[in-house]
Amino acid sequence: MNKTKEVLVTSFALFSLFFGAGNLILPPFLGFTSGNDWFIVTIGFVITAVLIPILGILAHAKLQGTMFDFGKKVSPIFSSVYCFLVYIISISLPAPRTASVTHEIAIAPFFNSSALFTSTIYFALVFVFVINRSKILNVIGKYLTPLIGVILLSIIFIGIITSPVAVSQTFLEAPIFNGILEGYQTFDAIGAIVVGAVVVISLKLKRDGSYQAKRELLTKSAWIAGAGLLVIYAGLILCGSLFQTEFPKGATRIEVLSGLSRLTLGHIGSLFLSVLVALACFTTAVGIVTGTSDYIKGLFNNSKIAYIVTALIGCIIGVVVGSYHVGFIIEVALPALMFIYPITIVLIILNVIPNKFASQWVFRAVVLVTFIFSIPDFLKFLISIETIQPIIDLIPLAKYSLGWVLPAILTFILGNIILLKKEHIL
Repeated sequence: MNKTKEVLVTSFALFSLFFGAGNLILPPFLGFTSGNDWFIVTIGFVITAVLIPILGILAHAKLQGTMFDFGKKVSPIFSSVYCFLVYIISISLPAPRTASVTHEIAIAPFFNSSALFTSTIYFALVFVFVINRSKILNVIGKYLTPLIGVILLSIIFIGIITSPVAVSQTFLEAPIFNGILEGYQTFDAIGAIVVGAVVVISLKLKRDGSYQAKRELLTKSAWIAGAGLLVIYAGLILCGSLFQTEFPKGATRIEVLSGLSRLTLGHIGSLFLSVLVALACFTTAVGIVTGTSDYIKGLFNNSKIAYIVTALIGCIIGVVVGSYHVGFIIEVALPALMFIYPITIVLIILNVIPNKFASQWVFRAVVLVTFIFSIPDFLKFLISIETIQPIIDLIPLAKYSLGWVLPAILTFILGNIILLKKEHIL
């Protein structure tokens, strides 16, 4: 395989592994709720759903190890706990959600079957793909992603040229912050460190290239995949905005996506959307279960049995959780996201920047401060908001669930200033 073809196949695989349930149902709904502020909300969404995930792949290109390497500068114990939490969250929420979305959009409109039946068949197929580990990149990159792209671009193109003229007002109070937080729900920052490890291991299985060659391949592929995500997200958000008047104010995410496909592609749109949802969700589920199985396999001296058992457990969890309604899974995911996402974002950024600015001391300080200041963000979903409101009022951006951002930035800057002064003194 020549270099250009390998870059394209890898970038297509990355795009497809990222592009799952949340990536489909969230952007049109964001556009619907943002109205004429669609561009502002797109900027926020792109930060957490495109930029941070692509930086995560760039960090993998630099490290070329496993997810454990992302947090080892804090401490080996921290990294082990962090990896365990991320993989538990990944196989318990975003992976099953792909089955739930597939049932509600691709199966329920055509067949009178239960969600449990759908999730059972769905994760049986996921298990087959995960067991055939070495073929994942080629199958996803060569065949599935191009089909997903064609259907999505068709919806966007037709939507833009056939949409109603008027765009209504926004339903959002702070569009850019709504975009940032909705980007959390894609799970793509977490996905970057999970599926990024899958791609790294796949490349090691396929080729014996140098560290620099693999880094160059991953870097180019990441930016191409990121450009694809940017175009698709912006297009879907714009279409949701343009067709805002076609939906009632209380429309759900699923209703907006289904309605948009029907309005753009006609009656055949439902069939196209079904194929799109099934493919996009399936590839993401395969990536998550494979990533989790790879990690556990590494903990047990590359035991194939550990890989198979982990894949089986992940698929069983997927069957059970995937039988619940999409809206329920999204609501349940919020506290977990508010807890793990800020730490994930800072770990990605710290691993991307030059090592001289990301010493072990800086790693520890930034992660600790991020954790402390993100506590109110996930506590508000677990206890009465009135209990912690005084704390939220004291922290800048905390009312937008981003109270950790400024303290983390200040800690990073001060940490490096202190280290620089120490070096000069010595």
